[in-house]
Amino acid sequence: MRFRIIQPVTLLLVLWSCCLAFAQDDITIVSPTSEAAEGLDLHAVSELFKDSEDLESFEKALNDPETGINNLDLDENGEVDFIRVVEEVADGTHLIILQVPLGEDEFQDVATIEIEKTSDESYNMQVHGNEDLYGPDYYMAPNVVHIHTWPIIVRIYGPAYRPYRSLYYWKFYPRWWRLYRPVTVPVYHTHIAKYRARSTFVVTKKGRVTTIHKVHYKPRKSVLVKKRVVVKPAPKKGIKRRPR
Repeated sequence: MRFRIIQPVTLLLVLWSCCLAFAQDDITIVSPTSEAAEGLDLHAVSELFKDSEDLESFEKALNDPETGINNLDLDENGEVDFIRVVEEVADGTHLIILQVPLGEDEFQDVATIEIEKTSDESYNMQVHGNEDLYGPDYYMAPNVVHIHTWPIIVRIYGPAYRPYRSLYYWKFYPRWWRLYRPVTVPVYHTHIAKYRARSTFVVTKKGRVTTIHKVHYKPRKSVLVKKRVVVKPAPKKGIKRRPR
């Protein structure tokens, strides 16, 4: 009787294939569920927030055409929407709202940045996509434990800090801002590629900030938003194969 000797590399490939077959049902793919979400990648927004010195500079960079992160056109008028930043604070919990003014009294919340302080050097943070645009339970959370050294975290938890509220609204925009047209989705992806290449944040369906309920804020929703939720088909599950 002859025995076939399996080379180590071949054996590893076999084991790897078996592991993939059993693990496929445990993989969760989370993606935005509307066309509108294609115009504002929350991974890029999260990285921009991490790199900002304060919320004023964050708002400016977010709307900078050269940065290329904002490609939203919620009312489909052929112009990229200005995103203003409004902050609400309760105790040690910060709610930072990214909001688009679409009319004199028309606002659409796009996403919120939520942060809580749990100890002197411990914080929880998440970026929560608005359900109308990103679908239910779409979060971006840090893939690192210690965020207390980020300049913007140091600033908003500093002494005598006053919550930031954007001075801008519909038809009243900063001098440095200019109207520009949205680009196609493939071009947009090239603009944000450098942010997407980083691994500071991960997508999750579970929130980490447990004290956000302390902040009293009524979300804003506009009837002028043209791109509604699009339900995407669930990814096909892999077929389990038992090794013989």
